[in-house]
Amino acid sequence: MDPRIWSRLPQRLLDRIIAALPPPAFFRARAVCKRWYALIFSAAFLELYLQVSPNRPWFLFFKQQPFKTGIYRTTPSSRPNAHEAYLFDPQDLKWYRLAVPLIPAGFSPASSSAGLICWVSDDAGSKSVILCNAVTGSFVQLPSTLRPRLCPSIALTITNTSIDLVFAGDDLISPYAVKNLTSESFHIDGGGFYSIWGTTAALPRLCSLESGRMVHVAGRFYCMNYSPFSVVAYDISMNQWCKIQAPMRRFLRSPSLVESRGRLVLVAAVEKSKLNVPKSLRLWTLHECVWVEIERMPQQLYNQFVEVEGGRGFDAVAHGEFVVILIKGTDKALMFDFGGKRWAWVPPCPYGGGELHGFAYDPRLAVPITALLEQLTLPFNSFSS
Repeated sequence: MDPRIWSRLPQRLLDRIIAALPPPAFFRARAVCKRWYALIFSAAFLELYLQVSPNRPWFLFFKQQPFKTGIYRTTPSSRPNAHEAYLFDPQDLKWYRLAVPLIPAGFSPASSSAGLICWVSDDAGSKSVILCNAVTGSFVQLPSTLRPRLCPSIALTITNTSIDLVFAGDDLISPYAVKNLTSESFHIDGGGFYSIWGTTAALPRLCSLESGRMVHVAGRFYCMNYSPFSVVAYDISMNQWCKIQAPMRRFLRSPSLVESRGRLVLVAAVEKSKLNVPKSLRLWTLHECVWVEIERMPQQLYNQFVEVEGGRGFDAVAHGEFVVILIKGTDKALMFDFGGKRWAWVPPCPYGGGELHGFAYDPRLAVPITALLEQLTLPFNSFSS
C-alpha cells in the first residue's frame, strides 16, 4: 500500500487495525514508532483491543520435568526468576518463544484461562498462587490456600467479570500421608461477591485424582478419576462434587479430558488384543450420560504413533477446533483439527528438544478481571526481597 495512504488514515482506524493483529505481529509493529510502542500502556487502546481483538486458538507449552505422576515442574532456567514458554499457533503451525519474567523459583504453571497462567508453589503445605499474563509480563499474587496439600488437582476459569479457582485433593492429613478429601475455592466477581478460599466441599468417596488438572465446561469442572477410570465433576454454583454416571469403555490407556468447542471430550487409546476391532486412539464426547465416539485416528497413523510413543503414555490439550496429543518423554506431538477432519504431526519446537506440557491459551494484552484482583485487601508480597 502507498505510504501516503497510511499517513492519511484516521488515528482511530489505525489503532483498530493494530488492535486486530495477532500478538506476534502486534509486538513486531511496536518497533515502528514511539506511539505504537506506547499503545500497550494506553487505556483507550486497551479498551478498543478488548472489543476488536481476534479470537483464535493458541497453545502455550513449557519444558518440564516430572516429579509426580501427572504433576510437573518447569525446567530451571539459566536466568534467575525467569521461565521460558513456547507459544504455538495451530492454524499457521508456527512457534514463538516467550520469556516469562519475575516468576520466582519454586513455582510451576498449573492451569490457564482468558490469557492468565496460574502458577502454584511446589512445596507441600498451603499453596501460594500467582496469576500471570505471559504476554505482558504482569502478574498478581493471590492469597495462599488455607488447607495444606501436596500436589492437588487445579482448575481455573476466568471471564471478563469473574474468576473461579479450585484446588482439589491431596489433603495433607499428616507430614507423611495424603488423602483426597476436600476441595477449596477462590471466587471473585464484578458484583462484589468474594470468597477467598472460604468455600469448601467434600470429594466423592474413594476418588483418586492423579491427573493434576481439570477442565471447565458449562459451569462445571471435570477431572479424571483413576482405579478404575471414571469422571468426577464439580458444580461451581452448587459447590458440589459428583461422579458422572456414564460407563466408560474398558481397556483404556492414558485417558485425558479436554474441552473443545463447548464440549467435554475424552481422548484415550483402546488396547485389548482380543477385541474384534484394531487397537486405536479415539475421541468421545459426553452426551446425556453416554460417551459417544466422534473420531478415531487412522490405523496407519496410529501404528506410527505407537512406534514413537513406545508405551510411555500421552497427554492431550485442546483449544477450539484443535486437539494436541503430546507423547510423554519426547518432544513429539500429533494434532487433530475438528474443522478440517485432519490428523497431522506437529512441527518440532525449534527452541531445543525436551518434553512439552501446556495449556490452551488466549494471548491477551489486557484481562479485565485483573483490575478486580488488584483490589483485594490483602497486600501484595514482593518476591524481590
